[in-house]
Amino acid sequence: MADTSAEPGARAPRHRSAGRYLWWLVTSQRWRVAAGASYGSLWMVGLMLPPYVLSRAIDEGLAPGRMPALVGWTAVLLGVGVLNAWLGMLRHRTMTRIRMDATFRTVRAVVAHTLRLGAALPRKVTAGEVVTIGIGDVAVISQTLTMTGPGVGAVLAYGVVAVLMLGVSPLLAAVVLLGVPLLALLVGPLLGRLQGAESRYRERQSGLAARLTDLVGGLRVLGGLGGKEVFADRYRRDSRALRREGYRVGAATSWIQALGVGLPTLFLAAVTWLSARMAAQGNITVGELVAVYGYAAALVVPVSFFIEGGYDLTRGLVAARRVVRFLRREPDTADAPDTGEETGRTPEEPAVLRDPESGVEVVPGQLTALAAARPAESAAVVDRLGRFADSAATWGAVRLDELPLRQVRDRILVADNEADLFAGTLREVIGGRREPAGEAVDRAVHTALAEDIVRGLADGLDSPVEAQGRNLSGGQRQRLRLVRALLADPEVLLAVEPTSAVDAHTEAAVAGRLHAARAGRTTVVTSTSPLLLDRADTVCFLVDGKVAAVGSHRRLLDEQPAYRSLVARGEDPARSDEPGGTPAPRSALLEEESAR
Repeated sequence: MADTSAEPGARAPRHRSAGRYLWWLVTSQRWRVAAGASYGSLWMVGLMLPPYVLSRAIDEGLAPGRMPALVGWTAVLLGVGVLNAWLGMLRHRTMTRIRMDATFRTVRAVVAHTLRLGAALPRKVTAGEVVTIGIGDVAVISQTLTMTGPGVGAVLAYGVVAVLMLGVSPLLAAVVLLGVPLLALLVGPLLGRLQGAESRYRERQSGLAARLTDLVGGLRVLGGLGGKEVFADRYRRDSRALRREGYRVGAATSWIQALGVGLPTLFLAAVTWLSARMAAQGNITVGELVAVYGYAAALVVPVSFFIEGGYDLTRGLVAARRVVRFLRREPDTADAPDTGEETGRTPEEPAVLRDPESGVEVVPGQLTALAAARPAESAAVVDRLGRFADSAATWGAVRLDELPLRQVRDRILVADNEADLFAGTLREVIGGRREPAGEAVDRAVHTALAEDIVRGLADGLDSPVEAQGRNLSGGQRQRLRLVRALLADPEVLLAVEPTSAVDAHTEAAVAGRLHAARAGRTTVVTSTSPLLLDRADTVCFLVDGKVAAVGSHRRLLDEQPAYRSLVARGEDPARSDEPGGTPAPRSALLEEESAR
């Protein structure tokens, strides 16, 4: 059978209902599902054959002198058992592949859409929701597809038993035909209750996971502010609410599973009692009595599958609804993927970047600094210039949102101070999607003053780095982000607070080396540190998100009291999470670095 799962999730549907999403998972591997349904049907129908063969062996083989008939029917019974065992293995293997294919398709669909959302992801969905989808909902959806195999077979087996029972007794056939639907109706209300409870449970679960993510991510800050207990109390309260909701889900589930076992057993007892009375009255033979018992006992399996299938479908719809809701989320217009409708062309030569909203103009080939009392204001300018937010920003004579996004991303790089560091070797962490040459790595490491990081790790560039750089300090992580940005060597580099977490000595050195390394290239940094501002060719002083003054750092110090008051805070002790003692005055550091 051909492998249909080579690229699961490549064409995941969006803006669909939960039912249509599940149907897409089925049609995406229709031949495999058809094979699973065939194997499941043959296996399920095969369960009904042994009672028939056994009844013939009793009625025809136990009479005196009928040993050949007994041996023959016994051989048939053995053959049916072996064949059904083989069909059961094929069914199980096929259904396992169907489940795995559905799992990978959903995972690929979610991951692909996560990449499509890009920088808009944190604004569109919580981390807890993504975690809940990846851990719980994916497994539930894949389990739902199991019903495509035995579920079809259960319907056929139900019909086969009805026909076989009709040959024995119309009364028994009527009991079977009416009894099985009655069992399904008894479970129906519980399935509706389960769907509501499951939906509420999943929502609370994603919310709790989001709170846990926030708690772990901000543990150091919370500890410093004395807020750990407050958040811990909130987590405990939400956890208790989730537990109560889980009890409701468990109550509905336990009743469904209990009825899934108990109702078929009661049904078996009723049919057996009725057929035994008929045998005692001479209406059916002993062999037919054994056959009826066998049919009823075998019918327990498809009836259980009916109930289990309804249970799985109910939970699958809840999980699929959450996945579909995630896939419906659209990225911001500025970060939307290329649609082929962009009409502009990126400038062939370096051009001026303009942000009309703030009045910032970035001259190509220079180091421009944005200084604002509120860092969010300067970061917002960077987002607009990097096309991470909707705006009328232009590059040359063309609006950024009219340019192909891929070309914008290839030529303009936004280096966020909080950008993720993924797990891997140090070389992989700083290399990004490229494999830079050794000289380029050395230059970038030197510019970011990160030689001590490389030397301090046991295997240098081949040393492992944990996810988010948890085995590094804040200053080390920040310098590695700068190394990664420099290695990308973009035409335009937009760096948000690239030196906010390092000590004054390191900041002074990085400022000088960054200016030299990016000479002739367009660079924008946001900062209020005089060490970095003094190295900028142009400083844009922002007040309430608008340009209030433009000039060199020293000129603005002389002419703008508000600017002087803002950067004077840089004379305070240096911000640092790294050891290094008391820093020298920043004016002295400026002169020292200039002398170098």
